[in-house]
Amino acid sequence: MKLLLMLVMFALGPDLLASSQGIPAFTMTTATDGTQQYSVTLQILFLMTALTLIPSMVVMMTSFTRITIVLGILRRAIGLQQTPSNQVLMGLALFLTIFTMAPVLDRIYDAAIIPYIEQDLPPLKAIAAAEQPIREFMTGQTRISDLDLFIRLYKKPIPAGAEVPFIVLVPAFVTSELKTAFQIGFLLFIPFLVIDMVIASMLMAMGMMMLSPLVISLPFKIMLFVLVDGWALTMGSLAASFGI
Repeated sequence: MKLLLMLVMFALGPDLLASSQGIPAFTMTTATDGTQQYSVTLQILFLMTALTLIPSMVVMMTSFTRITIVLGILRRAIGLQQTPSNQVLMGLALFLTIFTMAPVLDRIYDAAIIPYIEQDLPPLKAIAAAEQPIREFMTGQTRISDLDLFIRLYKKPIPAGAEVPFIVLVPAFVTSELKTAFQIGFLLFIPFLVIDMVIASMLMAMGMMMLSPLVISLPFKIMLFVLVDGWALTMGSLAASFGI
């Protein structure tokens, strides 16, 4: 809660310091250049509303989806049900997401956050400036076929040369991320599947059909994963898949 209050004070600090009459009511003024300025009360309301959307934005508009699916498939391929735990996987996915999204976040910080804090951009223009880097990232990771599919489903004409609306881009991006994640997961699954088949064949040949092959193959799969430095390979492959 303290961190949330500090974030609000940091984002709205210039407006609060500039107000000598206290926080005004819900007001909106239009400047001479046509831009609109909102009172601090409205800005706080907008910020708190945006904070409620951050979890959905992190999941649907970043690399988080692909990373979590690949890590989940990897754990399933090894045969470990709760190791690493969900908390560990989510934490790893979150920090790897921050790592892969760092160039985009840097552009958003330079183009939108700093000008807004220095009062060079009004809130709406700051949001528009922050939208462009994330839009370029999502477009670069989205397959043309998926984008065309949702453009057809949109059933509204999009002018030539105009940017694709977010309501079309986001589902197309998520669909592409799901397909890419399952492709990577399939490649990770194959070596462990081969080990399971070899162990099952050996047990059948020895007449030990009552013994579960998963119990015998699990140590071999863990050993193989450790010997090939599997975590480093997986993390490196995930980062490289985003062009890092």
